[in-house]
Amino acid sequence: MQAAVLPFRYGWQWILDGAHLFAKQPMAMFFWSLVTNVLFILSYLIPLLGQALLIAAMPALTFVVLSAARNVSQNKIMRAGMWLKPLADSKIKRQFVRLGLAYLFACLAGGLVATLPFIPSIVAALENSQAIDEFALISALQWPLLAFFVVYIVISALFWHAPALIGWHGLQIRQALFYSIVACWRNKWPFLLYALSWAALFYAVHLFGTVLLGLGLADGLTQFILTLINLSLTALLYCTFYPIYRSTFGIAANA
Repeated sequence: MQAAVLPFRYGWQWILDGAHLFAKQPMAMFFWSLVTNVLFILSYLIPLLGQALLIAAMPALTFVVLSAARNVSQNKIMRAGMWLKPLADSKIKRQFVRLGLAYLFACLAGGLVATLPFIPSIVAALENSQAIDEFALISALQWPLLAFFVVYIVISALFWHAPALIGWHGLQIRQALFYSIVACWRNKWPFLLYALSWAALFYAVHLFGTVLLGLGLADGLTQFILTLINLSLTALLYCTFYPIYRSTFGIAANA
C-alpha cells in the first residue's frame, strides 16, 4: 500500500474536516464520546484489570468510530444497531482481539522500558516509612513519564492506522503495523501540527474554565460546562480519525 505524503497544513485540515463531519451528526458523535467516557469511568471500578481490558479494547473502539465517521461522510444516519456492526464478522472480531492484546503488550512493555532506568530514584522517594515526600515522588516520576511519552509516540504510530488497515483492507496485523508506522513517519510534520493544535484547543478550554471561575461562576456549574465542552471536543477528535485515514490511504492529496 502507498501512503500519501501530505503537506504540513494538513495537521489543521484534518481538524477542519473532522469538524465538518461532526456538524453533520453532532448528537451521534457526542453519544460515542459519552459512551467512551463512561467506559473509562467503569474501568476504574476494577483496578488494573479494568484498565487492561479498556486498553485492549481501544483498537476495536477506534474501528467502530472510524466506521461511524465514514457512514456520516456518506450521509448515512447513525442508528443504535449500526455502531457495533463493523465488528459483527467473526474473522474481523478475532483480528481485533489479537490487535488489542498486541496493543496492551506494547503499552506494558513501553511502560516497563520507560520506568526501569528510574526505579532507584522512585524507590528512594518511597523509602521514608513515616511519611512520603510528595515533592520528591513527583520529581522522581517526571522522567519516567517523559520517557513513556516518547515511547508511546512510537506505539501510537504503530497502531494509528492499524484498525482501518485490518478492518477495511484485510491486512494481517504485522503488515498493518508496518504500513501504519511508515505512513505516520511520512506524515510526521502534519501529525506534529495536529498534536500541537489539539494541545492548544484543550489548553484553551482549561483557560476558559479559569476565566469562568474568576468571574464568580459556581464550581459545579463551571465543571458542568467544561464537561460538555470536553465531551464535544473529544467527539470532534474522534471525527478527525477518518479524514486522516482517507487523506493518507484513501483519497490522495495533490496539494
